[in-house]
Formats: sequence, structure tokens, C-alpha cells
Amino acid sequence: MLGRQLGIVYMLLSRDSVTAAQLADHFEVSVRTIYRDVEALSLAGIPVYARKGKNGGISLTENFVLNRMMLTKQEQGALMAALTSMQETGAGDEQEMLQKLGGLFQMESTGWVSIDFSDWSGRRSALFEMIKRAVLEHRLLRFDYYGQNNVMHQRTVEPVQLLFKEYTWYLRAWCREKRAMRLFKIMRMKRVECLDGIFVPDPEKYRDEKTDCPNCSAEKSAEGSCRQPVSKDPGLPKNGIEVIVLRVEASEAWRIYDRFEEEEVTRQEDGSFMIRMKVVLDEWVYGMILSFGPAAEVLEPAHVREEIGRRVAKMLEAYQ
Repeated sequence: MLGRQLGIVYMLLSRDSVTAAQLADHFEVSVRTIYRDVEALSLAGIPVYARKGKNGGISLTENFVLNRMMLTKQEQGALMAALTSMQETGAGDEQEMLQKLGGLFQMESTGWVSIDFSDWSGRRSALFEMIKRAVLEHRLLRFDYYGQNNVMHQRTVEPVQLLFKEYTWYLRAWCREKRAMRLFKIMRMKRVECLDGIFVPDPEKYRDEKTDCPNCSAEKSAEGSCRQPVSKDPGLPKNGIEVIVLRVEASEAWRIYDRFEEEEVTRQEDGSFMIRMKVVLDEWVYGMILSFGPAAEVLEPAHVREEIGRRVAKMLEAYQ
């Protein structure tokens, strides 16, 4: 009964007036029961009243909501937006809460963000749903993982967070084999299982980021090894980040600003582009450079230029 009476209040907060018949139909009770609820609410101090006649109905007194607000309109809007974004992630059932707060604040929720965790084929939808469940319910995940050296290892982890960074999804988790925090690239996780075992989260050990080596790309960190070459150039960052300089032909203009930040791009007099980007050097970076084909040339550093040359030569062998 109390839940129904609160539901009546929330409905009245979002509307000027509702008939007893409408409320009775919504809550699947009799009109007489609705009038008893209205009387109980009135006795409890809620200023609800009923009007008879053609334009009659059940209403709350004017300004009932505004007199009880502890948040500014801007704060109310920010709270509604935050809940909307949580709903988009599928983290929980926020729809009812949004409806209640929308009535309380007398405003509509704004769908300012939309998040789709699946790929275009839809194959990864079930995987993301499984990971979400494991994170929220503190369930262990077990999967086969392909490392940078193409060797597969089985891992059992305590999932902490799903992370999207630089066009790639990762799972941040405590690896029970490595006894440390690791980042696992979602695309390399195969045969993923959500186990029955429930773990007790330990925020203290999850905050220990020393195991995530700054000299490695995220997926290399998951292997528990550090093979990332660090530049010896004293003018470059000393945290494993490479500064790569590319020259890209003008014909690729349509791709430039899709991929690079404006401050990374310098337009040359001949129409070509000079790109100076800071990256953690990994397979994705090499693939991105090669995707430009003959329209891109690595100018610096020398070892990246040489590696691109080796890869192009190896590709050429396959077609001879």
C-alpha cells in the first residue's frame, strides 16, 4: 500500500491533475481504494486534494515541489543527465528513478549520450553483458588470452572496470596468475566464462598501479612483461611514449582530422600534412600507419621508419 501511495505522489508531481479512474487503472485497484489512499496521504501531511466535476481530478497544491527543493535547476539537470548516462551503460535499472526524479524536478530527462557496447555485427553484445555482470556482482572471469607474442594463456581474474581508450576496449582486472593489476584487450579475450565463484573486492590492491608498466602498451602489460623500447632522445618523454613524425599526402585529407587532433597536424605548402603524434608504440600504431599505404611516410624516428620498411618488404614478398 505504501508503495502505491508513493507512486500516486510521483504521478501527481509530473502532472497537474489525474482522475481517480486513471490512477485506479494504472495501479490496478478500485477507485474507492484510490480515494482511501488520497485521504491517507492527506492525513500524513501531503497536500493532495480531489476536485469534483467536469474538470475535476486529484492534484497536489501549487508550489509543493518548489518549496522542498534543495538543489538548483542546474544541479537538478546535472543529476538527471548523470542518471541518463548510467542508464545508457546498462549498469542498472535507472528508468524508474529517472521517472521519479523527473516528476520531482518537473523536467524531462535529456538523452545527451548514447553508448553501444556492441560491434556492428552484434557478436560482442553478449560478451559485454557478461563482463558487466561480473563487475557488478563480483564474479570471477576466466578466459584464454592471446599475448603480444601470439602465445595463449588461460587467466582467471577479478574484473574491476571496463575501459575504453584510444579506439580500443580493455578489461581492467586483478590477475590471479600474475597477482597484480592488468589491462586485457577485449579482442584478445577468447572463450570467456563467468564463474560461480564470488570474490571480495579489495580496493587497496586495485589501486596498486605499479604493475602497469608505463613502458608498455596496455596489452603488453597484461602479459606481465616489459619489452617496449624507451627512446634515448633526452628531448622526448621518458615514460615509453614515442613521438612519431609522418608526412601524409593531400589525397588523404578526408582521413586526417578523423584520426588526429588538430594540434598534431600541420598543413604544408604543397597541400600535404605533417603529423607529429605521441603514442605508445604497438601493433595498432604500425597498422594505422600502414593503412595509409604509399600516401604516408615515416620521417622520425629512424627505428620506426626501418620497421615500416621491413613490413612493407615482407608484404611485397607475398605478392611475388
